[in-house]
Amino acid sequence: MLTYKSTFSGFSVDDIIKAKEFYGSMLGIDTKETEEGLELHVSGDAPVFLYPKPNHAPASYTVLNFLVTDIDAAADELIAAGVSLETYDMGKMGTADEKGIYRGKEGEMGPTAIAWLLDPAGNILSIIQE
Repeated sequence: MLTYKSTFSGFSVDDIIKAKEFYGSMLGIDTKETEEGLELHVSGDAPVFLYPKPNHAPASYTVLNFLVTDIDAAADELIAAGVSLETYDMGKMGTADEKGIYRGKEGEMGPTAIAWLLDPAGNILSIIQE
């Protein structure tokens, strides 16, 4: 069995300076630069670590999810900060509304509402209201 002290997750970006501006200034996340990259202190005591990678390729999946109590307010804040919400072909989940929010249907499992955005490196993030 694995014995460990703590955990953290991480993903690559192509530009630490742009990542710090986006996550720190636009999203308001506490950031800390290190010799190896950028720590995001989002919640709890386990940071999310962003590391520079010269041949970075954006993840094709959501790398970071933010649970919010009011997705409309969160979307409005992001849009006001200059962040664009992404729209995808979600099949049976339906289409996004005018803000870019996909809203769950009554009785379906999953989030009440979800919206996606990209960081400057093209990684996919989401805001979710459950």
